[in-house]
Amino acid sequence: MKKAKPFIALVILVVVAIFLRNCVSNKSNKKEVDENVKQRGLNRNPSNINYTKHAKCRMDCRHIDEKEVVYILENGKINYSKSDLKGKDCNKKYAVEGISKDKQKLRIVFAPCNNEVTVITCIDLDTEWECSCPGDE
Repeated sequence: MKKAKPFIALVILVVVAIFLRNCVSNKSNKKEVDENVKQRGLNRNPSNINYTKHAKCRMDCRHIDEKEVVYILENGKINYSKSDLKGKDCNKKYAVEGISKDKQKLRIVFAPCNNEVTVITCIDLDTEWECSCPGDE
């Protein structure tokens, strides 16, 4: 039994060392993945949200406030058929759809760039609102 104790201790140390190495490796890989998603995809928690004049006008006539925009950004589903993801980095546009807290079915087009997102337009999918915004034909 005396000869087995050092061997058992060595096996335990090896198992602990492998476990610790895997834990550290997984954490660093997760950080790399998170950073890549932020750089390439839609950042659901940007440091700043900008609004185009067109988006502000559409929000006003469709009774959509900034809280609803944030809610759709954080919780909505990307409609890839209405999105334009062919551009590089800051030229991609994501059409995100969801139901606002006041039950409007919305599509909001977001253009992410670095750690910011610009709202391009806001659409109420159920109601045709009377709207006259700059750039309308």
